[in-house]
Amino acid sequence: MKSIRIAAAILALGTAPALAENPEVGGAPMYETKNIVENAVNSADHTTLVAAVKAAGLVETLSGAGPFTVFAPTNAAFDKLPAGTVETLLKPENKDQLTKILTCHVVAANAMSDAIVKMIADDKGMHPVKTVGGCEFTAMMDGDKVQIKDGQGNVATVTIADVKQSNGVIHVIDTVLLPAS
Repeated sequence: MKSIRIAAAILALGTAPALAENPEVGGAPMYETKNIVENAVNSADHTTLVAAVKAAGLVETLSGAGPFTVFAPTNAAFDKLPAGTVETLLKPENKDQLTKILTCHVVAANAMSDAIVKMIADDKGMHPVKTVGGCEFTAMMDGDKVQIKDGQGNVATVTIADVKQSNGVIHVIDTVLLPAS
């Protein structure tokens, strides 16, 4: 009976701090018990990314054990690319280029934002980030926001951090990261 009262008290107060919920992404709840792909397909803000992951044949990889940190560009991020870029990349003959771009958004680690911020501070404001795709980007801060500078000098800002997944974490970004030319 005592455990029922404790549970009721916790429910009345809301979620316990240690059980903080994941933020919603694209109007959809993100579940820590689901993998990156299972959650991403539910985000209205990531339909272009999901289509690209499918076209590149990366669904099985990103559904795997990980751990992965994915810097996930929104549809609006893809819209900032020159007209026709996404449509061209989604063509089967451009699968290698698409795969390179997408895997440059993935780090083989479970890097939560507090760890990223610490690495940036430890490296005096700029931390090198090595991606699964072989890109080396730079993590830095703008005020309290984590930013990633890509191989072409474009800067993406993390707009939603620490979306926990069963196989890693997603950080939503506002710009597509591109490899050096």
